[in-house]
Amino acid sequence: MDRRRPGPRWQRWYRTGAVVSDLLAVAVSSALYAQWGQASLQVVLVIGAVVLVLTGAALGVARAWDPMVFGHGSAEFSRVLRGFLGAAVIVALVSLASQLPAGRPWVFGVLPIAGVIATAGRLVLRGELHRRRRAGAAMARVLAVGTEESVGALVAQTCRAPHEGWTVVAACTPTGRGPDDGHLVAGVPVVGDLDAVAVLSRSRQFDAVSVAQAPGWTPRRLQQLAWDLEGSETELVVDPGLMEVAGPRLHVDSLDGLPLLRLTHPTFTGASRLLKELLDRIAALLLLVLLAPVLLVVAVAVAFDGGPVFFRQARVGVGGREFKMIKFRSMVPNGDELRAELLESNEGAGPMFKMRSDPRVTCVGRTLRRFSLDELPQLLNVVGGTMSLVGPRPPLPVEVAGYAPEARRRLLVKPGMTGLWQVSGRSDLSWEETLRLDLRYVENWTLALDARILVLTARAVLRGDGAY
Repeated sequence: MDRRRPGPRWQRWYRTGAVVSDLLAVAVSSALYAQWGQASLQVVLVIGAVVLVLTGAALGVARAWDPMVFGHGSAEFSRVLRGFLGAAVIVALVSLASQLPAGRPWVFGVLPIAGVIATAGRLVLRGELHRRRRAGAAMARVLAVGTEESVGALVAQTCRAPHEGWTVVAACTPTGRGPDDGHLVAGVPVVGDLDAVAVLSRSRQFDAVSVAQAPGWTPRRLQQLAWDLEGSETELVVDPGLMEVAGPRLHVDSLDGLPLLRLTHPTFTGASRLLKELLDRIAALLLLVLLAPVLLVVAVAVAFDGGPVFFRQARVGVGGREFKMIKFRSMVPNGDELRAELLESNEGAGPMFKMRSDPRVTCVGRTLRRFSLDELPQLLNVVGGTMSLVGPRPPLPVEVAGYAPEARRRLLVKPGMTGLWQVSGRSDLSWEETLRLDLRYVENWTLALDARILVLTARAVLRGDGAY
């Protein structure tokens, strides 16, 4: 019988691919320098070999090849860039100490370009891993331990995000039964009660054991389970019960040996926010210049369709302040006036109004919406400071009027041209899912998350999923 575990197999090919991709990036960047630089081929080969070794060592120290960061989150890319930055610092110090000007192109040219190529390589690897996971491969088999509600919530989340690589295959509940004394929880078989967890965890049937809070599950039991799993290939994962709060705000602390999870407040001001403002406006200006021909073509197409080119609509921004959002017109000129007549046909989620076959949308407008071209003028809003490139969906005043208190937290940050809602299905999402994603962004914002969303937005726009 094949006892090899699916988790280690995918980790091996991913790690091999990561090592090859990172080091190949250095080789490719060095080859480009040999082609276009002023140094001789012999010098490039000698220095390139040294830089390759130093970069490999720096990436190892930065733990860029640690399987724990493979396939999810921004930590993988942060470690890759930290490794290349470390290599550049080492090369710079050696060049400075030996007074060799030949190191300057490597610090400011070869290694930065290599870092970009390596990041692109990791994106390709991650895309392939996510493709395999959506097909049901490279998944970790999970034993869920907790109440019926916590197990059901975990099953729902793993089904919602298969690219994370978890599939719940069995569960243990306090009673050893499911709802209504059944044998299933959210379609997953209940294989025992809390007393059965230790034996099942050592049975080699599972790659991970996920433990949530449950009556009768004591800290002593959790400690014993951790001891029982030592030396095995089964991971122990503990759910802290903090929904939608991620890494940047979670910090492990201790009090006389007692592990504590310290939760910091979300940051809405400070240097990071100022940097985001600056990057937003610079990037929006550059995009307006680069996309000027596209904007001109779209404007002409909309003008020939009859009516004004632009559509200005009141939206609610940060702090509840209203602003005028600019879009290319995709509806008939009196589209807003006809909205009241179509309320009974609303297919949108919660307070949002959406229709898959909205009769107000023009022929040109359907094409614009399909590829989100109608939203490009919002770059002017970004330059003006009322919007951001990444953020929650900008709501209408009528939508905000019906917000519950938790939904109003979306207004703590600027709305964005794109966001987690954009890369996760857009109009196909339920209101609850849209709100959950927006609040996750508000609570856990980082510049790395913004960068990841921008990369994923290009794919979402080209696929056109949920755009209508």
